[in-house]
Amino acid sequence: MQLGMIGLGRMGANMVKRLTNGGHQCVAYDLDPKRAQEMAAANPQVAAAPEIKDLVAKLSKPRAVWIMVPSGDPTEKTVDTLAALMEPGDIIIDGGNSYFKDDVRRAKKVKEKGIHYVDAGTSGGVWGAERGYCLMVGAEPDIFAHLEPIFATLAPGVGTIERTIGRTGEPTRAEKGYILAGPNGAGHFVKMIHNGIEYGLMQAFAEGFDIFKNANTKELPAEHRYDLDVAEISEVWRRGSVVSSWLLDLLAISLAESPDLKEFTGFVQDSGEGRWTVMAAIEEAVPADVLTSSLYTRFRSRQEHTFGEKVLSAMRKQFGGHMERPSGG
Repeated sequence: MQLGMIGLGRMGANMVKRLTNGGHQCVAYDLDPKRAQEMAAANPQVAAAPEIKDLVAKLSKPRAVWIMVPSGDPTEKTVDTLAALMEPGDIIIDGGNSYFKDDVRRAKKVKEKGIHYVDAGTSGGVWGAERGYCLMVGAEPDIFAHLEPIFATLAPGVGTIERTIGRTGEPTRAEKGYILAGPNGAGHFVKMIHNGIEYGLMQAFAEGFDIFKNANTKELPAEHRYDLDVAEISEVWRRGSVVSSWLLDLLAISLAESPDLKEFTGFVQDSGEGRWTVMAAIEEAVPADVLTSSLYTRFRSRQEHTFGEKVLSAMRKQFGGHMERPSGG
């Protein structure tokens, strides 16, 4: 298929690489024209567009354009720009981390012009080019079906992961790493909760390893003090432990590189989805103690830092390339 890609940052550029390696053609645009030009020069399956209007012009009907820019105003402006240039039957895909209620509103707005809107919750971070991307999509069923070759290429596929006990027959979309979650907004709603859970999982590791780090404090009796090798602990847990996970794998990488995580201050940002998850829990009257606490810990980290917060920062850098603020505040 042919796909337009707006935004060639950490994930957008890797997605273009994965798509073209899978045989698709991409028309690429970025605010920095050099990024698209360099990709086009290195890959005959990529055409560079100096402006968004040029990207739309280079695409065949029905056009499909994937937006991979920061959520909020940048996405809003990009959707409005595309909607003004596209025609009935064309498709706008938001693959960023937009708030699901914004998706519902935007879908209604562009539908008035006959344009289809798709929200594609995308997980995979900077590793996605090789590992593939887990995709949670909100769309009209027929539009999802039209775009399915794109989703199937971006997704990891069945790979080497053992099938869940009880699943038989032909592998489902979910087993291949992508789903139609529901109508507009459902994709980003599922991704929002995914990221909220991610906050909680990361916080659990952070607190546990903070306890390890402080196991030799002078506040403890001498016979109860332990000088623990946190890098070795994270490594042994990767092998046969019930807490083994990709997050633990990434933490192990960070601790192997720097057991004290000296390059991190422990100033931990939140990208929005954790807040939205807590808001959804409040609206549904669902208790979400762990997820709420993990969000508040990130707020506190901007005032005082612990080793646990350094663990959070290290994991965020590993999976998403998220860098701490230079000043740490």
